[in-house]
Amino acid sequence: MFTVKPIANALGAELSGVDLCTDLTPEVYAEIRRLLVERQVIFFRDQDISPAQHKALAESFGPLQTHPAYDTVEGFPEITILESTAENPSKIEAWHTDMTFRQQPPLGAVLRSKICPPVGGDTLWASMTAAYDGLSEPMQTLLQTLTAEHDFSFGFKESLAEPGGRERLAQAVADNPPVVHPVIRTHPESGKKVIFVNCLFTTRILELSKKESEALLGFLYEHVTTPEYSCRFNWEENCIAIWDNRSTQHKPINDYFPAHRRLERITIDGDKPY
Repeated sequence: MFTVKPIANALGAELSGVDLCTDLTPEVYAEIRRLLVERQVIFFRDQDISPAQHKALAESFGPLQTHPAYDTVEGFPEITILESTAENPSKIEAWHTDMTFRQQPPLGAVLRSKICPPVGGDTLWASMTAAYDGLSEPMQTLLQTLTAEHDFSFGFKESLAEPGGRERLAQAVADNPPVVHPVIRTHPESGKKVIFVNCLFTTRILELSKKESEALLGFLYEHVTTPEYSCRFNWEENCIAIWDNRSTQHKPINDYFPAHRRLERITIDGDKPY
């Protein structure tokens, strides 16, 4: 059905042999989902899909979410615009798992490229399954007893500090109070263990002292970026990335300023981590 080209040992694959601009069968959608769980992030090139096709692809995984902090495509409130220009450069540079500040963080996301810089602007993904497997057994045992707080306001502190930022995001802050998730979650489809803290939204480990929490989180944030756990994707116009938000972190490489970059993302509902 697909030609599958893995791009790193830990995760990632480019898929070819299917045209996402056509009506896809349930069998094709099922195979895309199977490959997503297996490879954790999958990529397609040369797919000039419409907003409606973008939405249909995302809906094949489940109900869709909106995001409180981004503009959206007209007529499609599910499609958030991730845009960086010379006048308004991107602020997100940290490794992170999307929207862990919610009780039910997203299952994943479908991201398409509309405008790409002539050079730079790649994105990195890392496997939190491989990162967990790379820990010693005593460390795995310790982490499985712990929980951590995740906070929208912590992740968007730079935007909140801008002139008018607190007023603009007041409703988002009110709608997203801090939540608690296990430090190690179980992937609901693969059954594998996954590290589930990230430096953008995680504030502290509840069962530890402040000093202990900072030390352990600092170790984990460095550990998950081990090159052997990661893959890198070079964007061109009309590429699509679908990633499993339950088992990965990602990081944009903002090395293209002042060039223009525009991506459009749809986020898919997930479940409560356990």
